[in-house]
Amino acid sequence: MLYSLFQYLEKFDFPGARLMDYITFRSGAALVLSLFIAIVFGRRIIDRLQLMQVGEIIRDLGLEGQMKKTGTPTMGGIIIIISILIPCLLIGNLSNVYMLLMIVATVWLGTLGFLDDYIKVARRDKDGLKGKFKIVGQVGLGLIVGITMLVSPSIVMRENVEVENIENHEIVVQYRAEDVKAPQTTIPFVKNNNFDYSYLTGWMGKYAMAGGWFLFIIVVIFVVTATSNGANLTDGLDGLATGTSAIIGTALAIMAYLGGNIIYSSYLNIMYIPGSEEMVVYMAAFIGALIGFLWYNAYPAQVFMGDTGSLTIGGIIAVFAILIRKELLLPILCAIFFIEDLSVILQVAYFKITKKKYGTGRRIFKMTPLHHHYQKSAAESDALLRRPLTAIPESKIVVRFWIIGIFLAVITFVTLKIR
Repeated sequence: MLYSLFQYLEKFDFPGARLMDYITFRSGAALVLSLFIAIVFGRRIIDRLQLMQVGEIIRDLGLEGQMKKTGTPTMGGIIIIISILIPCLLIGNLSNVYMLLMIVATVWLGTLGFLDDYIKVARRDKDGLKGKFKIVGQVGLGLIVGITMLVSPSIVMRENVEVENIENHEIVVQYRAEDVKAPQTTIPFVKNNNFDYSYLTGWMGKYAMAGGWFLFIIVVIFVVTATSNGANLTDGLDGLATGTSAIIGTALAIMAYLGGNIIYSSYLNIMYIPGSEEMVVYMAAFIGALIGFLWYNAYPAQVFMGDTGSLTIGGIIAVFAILIRKELLLPILCAIFFIEDLSVILQVAYFKITKKKYGTGRRIFKMTPLHHHYQKSAAESDALLRRPLTAIPESKIVVRFWIIGIFLAVITFVTLKIR
């Protein structure tokens, strides 16, 4: 809204109107505004949730201090969503297809998470929305994103190629003359960092490109589902999912800025994606919303984000990475999410196998998701992995996971230059 207004005022040489042309200015404004909304209006939303008695249902897992959290307001993800959407609607370029897709993803998954939390609170049903409905919602978003990337004329990329200067044998990066629409993405450790999904469907002959897009959409669905569920599982300790996601968001914002600038893209030797720089404004609002929410969500938490927040932030990260063609870097950048996912899968599978074989189920970890493993002492469990022998305080676990998240973000950038 404000972006369009300032674009109009620019025609009359209105003082300061051109500021809205700068991504850095609008990104900074979006971050400050989202931070302000989350902190100031977040307090009022928390008070309203308390009056409505929207409290978290806590199951006794035998963890220290766990039952003290009973009754803490949940559905705080509403704070995050509002703090993202308002700055984007005010400052964002709403004619940009990337911005529109991010707004759709936010509302879509926010609604899905809200329904899950509502069922838990209103019906006192700890299971919430049935898993199959969550999967359908996540798959639906994946289809929307994938198909839009296929059919939208605004979603294109310009492939980078290395050219050797014959005179001094220096390698320089150049871009092809025209934008192309192709199911390409960025991968680490290879020359030019480009990978075309149609390489895997070359056997289809003249239908190879169509097959590549079909494969790409399948990957999009998988990434959205896995990352959204991974963030959901990570949301088990005060500030854990919030802080980890803010770190991931910062890394993605830098990648979007670099990928949307042809000069910086050339330096990193990555594909140039015209128009994607607008997503930096969105991600700035995302980061500000998470930091503002952390004001109340840090240990001891005054509010939980619930599935309204966790499903949404995981989906936002996934869709954002897909749009900037960095989805195959997520296994490194979002390793915490995926390890949390994997710990649950391994625990359940091992328990079922050993129960069938020995009559009694056995465990690999003391408790899953993985962050709970560190909250229990070895004396309380007969799991295969017993270290640490003593329980670690919740706040220390969270900070250590944040440090690991920062390390993973750095490694992700390093992989772009290793080839």
